[in-house]
Amino acid sequence: MPDMDGITATERLSSQVPSAAVVMMSVQGEADYLRRSMLAGAREFLVKPFSSDELTASIRQVYSREREKAGRASAVAAAVALGARNHEPTSEGQVVAVFSPKGGVGRTTIAVNLAVAAASELGKKVTLVDGSFQFGDVAVLLNLNPKDKSMAELVPQLEEGRDTDSVEAFTQTHSSGIQVLLAPPSPEMAELITPAGVKHVIEILRQHSDLVVIDCAAWFNDTLLGILDQADVVLTVLTLEITSIKNTRLFLEVAEQLGYSHKIRLVLNRADTTLGIRVADVEHSIGRKVDHTIVSDGRAVVYALNRGVPFVLSNRESQVSQDVFRLAASIVGNRESHEEEDRKATQKGKSLFAWR
Repeated sequence: MPDMDGITATERLSSQVPSAAVVMMSVQGEADYLRRSMLAGAREFLVKPFSSDELTASIRQVYSREREKAGRASAVAAAVALGARNHEPTSEGQVVAVFSPKGGVGRTTIAVNLAVAAASELGKKVTLVDGSFQFGDVAVLLNLNPKDKSMAELVPQLEEGRDTDSVEAFTQTHSSGIQVLLAPPSPEMAELITPAGVKHVIEILRQHSDLVVIDCAAWFNDTLLGILDQADVVLTVLTLEITSIKNTRLFLEVAEQLGYSHKIRLVLNRADTTLGIRVADVEHSIGRKVDHTIVSDGRAVVYALNRGVPFVLSNRESQVSQDVFRLAASIVGNRESHEEEDRKATQKGKSLFAWR
């Protein structure tokens, strides 16, 4: 490539041939080079040397992922067109992915309490999915046992063409009323979970729930990208720590290239912690406003965690619980406001049609 390097070529392809899926191959495996490649639009990155089997597998994975994405876009377009013809809005549930590019920021705690708040306060049918398949903590926070009832047992059955009703057989009902699909009980079982299988599970859960909350792992892989592709909202959690802010800024850059920016909402956890960093400093560093804030209440949160009871149930009146209730109402309310606007527009269209 005498005229330009791989990153420049990828940028040109992404701009001029947006339907192309780029697989980059390079001897440079540094994290910064990988990040620049993803920002340029690469969908896969291989570090030389690699085997022909690795190359073939990467090409197949990228092709399959892009085909699935195109299929989803076509399905959504068809559903919208059908709804317009029938004057009826679609009734699929909302998928919310809770993600952070850094661990230790309270991501799982927020995901669990958000799901419980939506069910207990807003009366929604909620399914909570532990998407950290190797080291998930949802079972601990809810005092549930994942044995024989986890994503690792469900995905292989779906890939074998079993009845989709089997999904509910692998969820557990928490005392709060939410359904919970847990991560495997041991890390090695995560190998049984494929990106295509996770996609299938989310599609089914969307049909059976008002709200699907997914607690995502804190690293990029094919499975995470598949979850973020399907999510309607990506709650990105950060704290007032320089490493968390830096990682969030990098994630937002990648998310813009991947087309996720419109569905990202920033949640600043432990927002009242006095660490010398102000909220305004965070917003200036990452280049966008924080959408939601949650106060720090280590006493209530840790006490609830150790008991296996969500703090929105055990300490409902606390400020941290009230912040989570507001977050849940904002997410669900935003969806309902859009649906109400669509319903009113539909009724207006019907009346005009009848008048004619």
